[in-house]
This record gives sequence, C-alpha cells and structure tokens, in this order.
Amino acid sequence: MPDPATLIAMLALLMVIGAATGVIAGLLGVGGGIVLVPAFFYLFSTLGFGGAHLMQVCIGTSAATIVVTSARSVMLHNKKGAVDWQMLRDWALFLVMGSVMGVAVASVLKTTALQAVFGVLAGVAGLYMAFGRSEWRLGAQMPGQPLRGVQAVVLALFSTLMGIGGGTFGVPLMSLYSMPIHRAVATASGFGILISVPSLIGFLLLTVPDAPPYSIGAVNLPAFAVVIPMTLLTTPYGVRLAHAMDPKPLKRAFAIFITLVAANMLRKVAGW
Repeated sequence: MPDPATLIAMLALLMVIGAATGVIAGLLGVGGGIVLVPAFFYLFSTLGFGGAHLMQVCIGTSAATIVVTSARSVMLHNKKGAVDWQMLRDWALFLVMGSVMGVAVASVLKTTALQAVFGVLAGVAGLYMAFGRSEWRLGAQMPGQPLRGVQAVVLALFSTLMGIGGGTFGVPLMSLYSMPIHRAVATASGFGILISVPSLIGFLLLTVPDAPPYSIGAVNLPAFAVVIPMTLLTTPYGVRLAHAMDPKPLKRAFAIFITLVAANMLRKVAGW
C-alpha cells in the first residue's frame, strides 16, 4: 500500500489527466485513449509503480474509461440520428473477435513490446491526422465480405492493443470509403463499446503481479474513478472552444504531439 503522500499525488495528477483529456476530446474530436495510455504510463512510472506489465494496466484502465465515454457518446449521436446501426450490426461479431484477440496478445506481451506496438500504431495515426487529405478514397462505399470482416477484426485488434476506442482507426477508414465525417464519427462511437466491453472483461481477469495499488487485474480503480468524472466534466468546455475557434490547426498540432509521444515510446524501447 502506498504512503498517503504518494496516494494524494497520484489522485491529484489523475484529476489533471482527466481534465486535460476531456478538453482535448471535446476540442479535437479524438478519443481519450490515445492520450490516457501514455499519460497513465508516465504517471505510474514517475510514482515508482513501473513493472514488467505496466503497459497492460495502462491499456486495461483506458479500456475501462472507454466503456463509459463511448456509451455516452453513442447515445448523444443517436439523438441526432447519425449512427449507422446497420453497420454496427454487420461489424459487431468481428469487432468482438478482434477485441478478444487483442486481450489474448496483450496478456503475453510485456511492457516493452506493448510500448513498441503503441509507438508504431500511434505514430501512423498521428501522421495520418497531420497529413491525411479529406479527398483520399479507397472506394465509393464500405466493402462487403470477407474484406469487411478482416478490416473490423484488425481495427479492433489494433485498438485493443493500444487501449483506445474505435475512432482513431475507424473514422479514417470509413471516410476513405466515402462515409460523411459526422456519420463516421457517430458510428465509430459504437465501435468503442463493442471493442472496449469484451476487452475490459479480459483485462479484469488478467493476473498482473506488479500492478499499481488498488488494481483489479489490469484495471486500476483509482485511475478509472477519477478520470471518468473529470473527463465528463471538462469535455463540454472543449466543445465550446471548438465552436469558438478554428480547430484545424490545433488538430494538426495535436497530431504532431501524438507523433512525438509515439516516437518517445519507441525511443524508450530502443533504450536511448
């Protein structure tokens, strides 16, 4: 059990992380997981809770937060009639399969390997956010089977290994197949539920001997309990900022930031 000073510092930093994540999510329309996972890793490492499986805890805890935030998001989008429920039904089984596969892979990997996976995938996502073009297309509509199933499994597998929802990869994928951006964002919020619920169950059942205090499996309860309300509290402020200013240059700056975070992860893996 940590000493009171360490616990207070941990809770205070978690409040800051949750507040910042909410503002960023509301301002830029990105999922919180791509911010939370490196933030959790830095927090726990700084407080001396590092271990061979720390990234599992960061990913599992992020998945727990995504269950709540995705559920809230899909309900709000559904009120505006923007969710493509038929697509969610068609993809559901494959997303769950990919999520289960992701937990199985994460359970046998140590922190260094998961850092490498996160660094590579986050780097790709960051570069796409920074330099992708809205006119890029792979087709006029989403593909049929078997390609559709393969895409869903890979999307969920990558998202689970990174501790993120389906938006980071799902929105660009649907946009490349000519789906309007608002519909893609709304539908991707449903991806988050289908990916995060089975992955959360799996991460709760993992045995992580060197997990930070007050963890169940690979899910840290204080981080979940503090980050969720702070995120929900500050997201509306981010939305207001988005309507008050042009978010495009901010989004590009955030993409560069994520790319640098990914590069830093890979630097640590390389031992530099």
